Amino acid sequence: MGKFDLIVIGAGPAGYVGAIRAAQLGQKVAIVEKEFLGGVCLNVGCIPSKSLLKNAELAYVLRNQAKAFGISFDNLKLDYSAAVKRSRQVSKRLTKGVDFLLRKNKITLYIGSAIFTSQNTIQVKGENGTEDLQAGNIIIATGARPFIIPGIKIDGKQVLTYKEAILQDFLPKSALIVGAGAIGMEFATIWNSYGVPVTVVEMLDRIVPNEDEEISTALQKAINKQGITTLVKTKVTKIETLKTKVNIVVETPDGEEKISADQVLLATSFVPNSQDLGLDKAGVKVDRGGFIQIDGSMATNVPGIWAIGDVTGKLMLAHVGMAMGMICAEHIAGVPSSEINYQNMPRATYCHPQVASFGLTQQGAEEAGYEVAVGRFNFQANGKALGMNEYGGWVKLIVDKKYGKILGAHMIGPEVTELLPELTLAQQMELTVSEIGHNVHAHPTLSEVLHEAAKAVTGLAIHG
Repeated sequence: MGKFDLIVIGAGPAGYVGAIRAAQLGQKVAIVEKEFLGGVCLNVGCIPSKSLLKNAELAYVLRNQAKAFGISFDNLKLDYSAAVKRSRQVSKRLTKGVDFLLRKNKITLYIGSAIFTSQNTIQVKGENGTEDLQAGNIIIATGARPFIIPGIKIDGKQVLTYKEAILQDFLPKSALIVGAGAIGMEFATIWNSYGVPVTVVEMLDRIVPNEDEEISTALQKAINKQGITTLVKTKVTKIETLKTKVNIVVETPDGEEKISADQVLLATSFVPNSQDLGLDKAGVKVDRGGFIQIDGSMATNVPGIWAIGDVTGKLMLAHVGMAMGMICAEHIAGVPSSEINYQNMPRATYCHPQVASFGLTQQGAEEAGYEVAVGRFNFQANGKALGMNEYGGWVKLIVDKKYGKILGAHMIGPEVTELLPELTLAQQMELTVSEIGHNVHAHPTLSEVLHEAAKAVTGLAIHG
């Protein structure tokens, strides 16, 4: 039996970061992965999708904005298969990097499926047989998978999840996307940028429903202008696959409607990978949805068993899983650590235009009893944005009027996902909005919009 201080089940962003941090703290660590290092994020999720989005950005500019940049050509050819090939190269490079980091930190890697046989032992089944492992602490970092609407069959050709969509090296002739969250919006951006007719169906009353309501309105207006059709308050009731198309029946506020498309992408919610782990044998509690229950240190109800990342259902974002992994490893090693405020974690959607946010919405702050002040500034008055020919959108800061405390930020526009760290750091370090306003921002940069929005809270914006 292999004996370790810590075993991590799952080598996605949460798992491998937790394993590395534990090794840095002197733990003898093993990590078990059944499919691929880096998990969904590095292999079929956030990393390859950003590569495809870069290609999509170029395709969009060439198809729609070339004249504005003084570019002209005949017979534009866009090879989507080359974009996919590049995305796989990017993914492969990073997964090799994870393998290198595990070896560098002397972490033992086991390839196979893990199952608990007791509170501190697991059995790993892989290509080379079965092996038993034991550790004083075990971290579960097995992630999540797409929720499949009952009655709908995923065939990987006409009806897809993100995994099949990101790996296929051809474009659909037309597409219907079920779900208007981050995954749905990003694939809508990719396919639409290459000229694919896209319809997005959202059951709730607005797209990106977890964002500030003004963001949802602005994004829907922007993507509709790009040619993406959006149907909100609409539910998919039936999907019928035929030889050459897919027929989709949806229930809209105005009644039943039939839509045909070449492919359907299911981009709704997720369910945890907590089954088949033998959690009952270990006594680990899960909620009704199967998500593992944890406290602020990432500990489950069973001493020595911890859980991090998407399998907990706290906030299904790779960077949140990474933070959870580091905090969990620090608690296991008994060193000082912090606790995550999930509400203040940065959130990013890489559609066109981009969406970024953290903290309370204006409505949420008002409902929490704050006297709210709002600072807003448009990219239309920003020199860098104008030079990029990407000047739609704005920054909106939600502030406690009494003390100037930053309660949240909601942004839509060019590269706004890159503007989050200044704001989240300021919020974490309890800086006020006036201190952001006094901070000198380089000119010309997109970050000047943060400076102006901070000044706008008290009506002192220079350019607005």
